[in-house]
Amino acid sequence: MKAIVNADTCTGCGICVDICPEVFQFVGNVAQAILDPVPNLLEEATSQAADSCPVEAIKIS
Repeated sequence: MKAIVNADTCTGCGICVDICPEVFQFVGNVAQAILDPVPNLLEEATSQAADSCPVEAIKIS
């Protein structure tokens, strides 16, 4: 699994970082995925973070 945060869409609300800080962190005012690929153990939390993003800035592939 790979998580990608669209920096142009991200509003920096922090939900993804709160849900899965092992995969997402802030870089400046926006979130960024820091693990590629996402470990199997963190796939559920990563998907939950993507689903919780209010502007749908996180894409999972």
